[in-house]
Amino acid sequence: QVQLVESGGGLVQPGGSLRLSCAASVTMFSLYNMGWYRQAPGKQRELVALIFSTTATNYADSVKGRFTVSRDNAKNTVYLQMNSLKPEDTAVYYCNAKLPGTSYSLWGQGTQVTVSS
Repeated sequence: QVQLVESGGGLVQPGGSLRLSCAASVTMFSLYNMGWYRQAPGKQRELVALIFSTTATNYADSVKGRFTVSRDNAKNTVYLQMNSLKPEDTAVYYCNAKLPGTSYSLWGQGTQVTVSS
């Protein structure tokens, strides 16, 4: 079954760190552009970070310098290292896989990140 499974969310104090993981059960994982998105209550889903099949990356301005996206193609996994977390980072974080040149897009079920003292 083709799917994405996120893990690593939880409750953390402001200034703390978390690392999210997204394991993909797809073939040719290295060809996919992988993204992390988040959705806070009452808000639209927004892009957090992208890592392309070329390993180039792109970040939302709100997380630049604090978050780092990476991938391990041998493990079919993409990561999001989140440092210096702020209460406004609280959201459900979703992993996305897109196959370039096609309309194929796959979403994970999401993992909750709560930043609170």
